[in-house]
Amino acid sequence: MTEPTTEQPEAAAPAEYSLRFPDSWWHLDLDPSTRDASIRRRIEAQVEKAPQLTREQLDGLIRTTRRTAREAHAKGALRASGMIRILRAGSGPLVLSATTVVLRITVPEGESEDLADLVMAAGVQLGTDAEGSGLPPGEVELVELPHAGAAGRISRIEDIDYHGTRVPTAVRHTLVPVPNTHDYLVIASSTPNVDLAEQFYEVFDAIAESLRFDGQADTTGTTGTTGTTGTTAAADTTDAEQEK
Repeated sequence: MTEPTTEQPEAAAPAEYSLRFPDSWWHLDLDPSTRDASIRRRIEAQVEKAPQLTREQLDGLIRTTRRTAREAHAKGALRASGMIRILRAGSGPLVLSATTVVLRITVPEGESEDLADLVMAAGVQLGTDAEGSGLPPGEVELVELPHAGAAGRISRIEDIDYHGTRVPTAVRHTLVPVPNTHDYLVIASSTPNVDLAEQFYEVFDAIAESLRFDGQADTTGTTGTTGTTGTTAAADTTDAEQEK
């Protein structure tokens, strides 16, 4: 993907945004100097009441979450949040997990900044990517967010390459124009629990629909988070740091 250019927001551009997450979600530490230890402590605390989880499974969760944090940091993410829940199942523990990463991107010069055009282009690309993959082509749609207005929604199942292993992952991205700028806020959510994709999509939609600009946080019901909407370059780069 071509690295987007960075532009200065206009004077009237909102300086802050807010999102609400379910109480069970927690924010991932993206700081390279502290994230590995922070993520390990957080996940171990999350699963301490699930003794049926093996050490190998626990370490796998830690590695996967660290990978998500590294990639979010490499792309200049404004925020990353996640959840883990362990359920008892007949054949062993059922691990439910999901992440949401928030980025701000600028449409590359020469490409249309119109939301409908971006969504249409995404739909064409999804169809192309799905050819010969055996995966469904995905869906794109225009939606209206209660507090942020028109947005684009992209949903698909994709194979994530993790150390040579292909892991099917349900993805839902919401693209929201940042008012008075040429930029978009991208709320990128995903879960490896493909069999429960529709249920997770409902949660992802609820998070996206809570978006507000200008720091107009809605503190009722679920946990809120407020952050700045400073422009970041969302390049497809890979963090060279090795997992510990």
